Amino acid sequence: MPTVATDFRELGPDFVRNPYPVYARLRAEGPVHRVRITDGQEIWLVVGHEACRAALTDPRITRDFRKVHGALEKLGGGAADSPALTHMLLRDPPDHTRLRRLVAREFSPRRIAALAPRVQEVTDGLLDVMLAAPDRRADLVGALAFPLPMTVICELLGVPELDRSSFRAWSNEIVGTATGPAREAAFDAMVRYLDELIEGRRAAPGDDLLSALIHTVDEGGDRLGGDELIGMAVLLLIAGHETTVNLIGNGLRALFAHPGQLELLRSDPDGLMDGAIEEMLRYDGPVETATPRWTTEDVQIGTTTVPAGDIVLVALADADHDQARFAEPDRFDIRRDARGHIAFGHGLHYCLGAPLARLEGRIAFRTLLERCPDLAPDADEAGLAWVSGMLMRGVRTLPVRW
Repeated sequence: MPTVATDFRELGPDFVRNPYPVYARLRAEGPVHRVRITDGQEIWLVVGHEACRAALTDPRITRDFRKVHGALEKLGGGAADSPALTHMLLRDPPDHTRLRRLVAREFSPRRIAALAPRVQEVTDGLLDVMLAAPDRRADLVGALAFPLPMTVICELLGVPELDRSSFRAWSNEIVGTATGPAREAAFDAMVRYLDELIEGRRAAPGDDLLSALIHTVDEGGDRLGGDELIGMAVLLLIAGHETTVNLIGNGLRALFAHPGQLELLRSDPDGLMDGAIEEMLRYDGPVETATPRWTTEDVQIGTTTVPAGDIVLVALADADHDQARFAEPDRFDIRRDARGHIAFGHGLHYCLGAPLARLEGRIAFRTLLERCPDLAPDADEAGLAWVSGMLMRGVRTLPVRW
């Protein structure tokens, strides 16, 4: 086994707050490195825009854990037969193709665009509550960044409002650093809940997405099976809110740290908002590394051979800070042409919900700029608590004042 190039656990909180210099140093040395990540595992980390894009489309680097003996054990355990793992993000073609085809029609551009009035209504309601605070202070994550996408995705799927706090707790366990019993317990609880919800929708369909998925049949008569419905619902619930939470939180932190860019965006939100969202995604995106992959055979990356059966993480965060792709990548510039970033992934696993996250981000920032002209940070950046693990990148709270 190769020597570990970097033990991320030894880098302390500075790495969590700003991993980009560490990634840049590794990138200067080569496109792949054996590292020990924050939960203690040793994995292969791919860095650099070109190498990351290549790894995300290499059929020898799979997301389907069933193809690699002991794959889940390497991640800290988990039940391979759990319905929660029966979804398209953990499948290769042709299984992935089939599952994505069955759900993609529910995420068409027209259907996403039709959600704009409801997203605006939810945003306005949340800001009404936030701005009523007598001390003119709030946690922006708790007041807006989390409840906005959670409300939207739960309404889409038909999850009752009273149950949404449970989903937040389960999601925190699943995407964080929890392993073994804690992670399995979160998956099991979510599966049990969704199984009951799906059975209820079979008996009494509504106009929600879950009901549509239950009854969707393609031209050949194919439809999602019971476990596949649960797995798809788990994926949509988790991915459907985690990315937007951190897009809003990280984007606002970037604007606070660059007041000239904030004022520029305020001066022309109609002309600059779309580009600003893309730059937020590139500069400090919501996903630090793509979900784990495994090599199904020996794979050469650069001059290094990654052995079959090993875990590979693709550093999306570094890919979008590669000077070979973006000039002055550490500069935050909302007028930059940020197209080509891979904040939502690349290839066949490109995030299906990316258009919804962009819609929610545009509406959230536009409304914040209009209704909170004096919005400012209310805590030092160094004191913020960060989401654990290397999957999602974001802060747990973001104190603001106005």
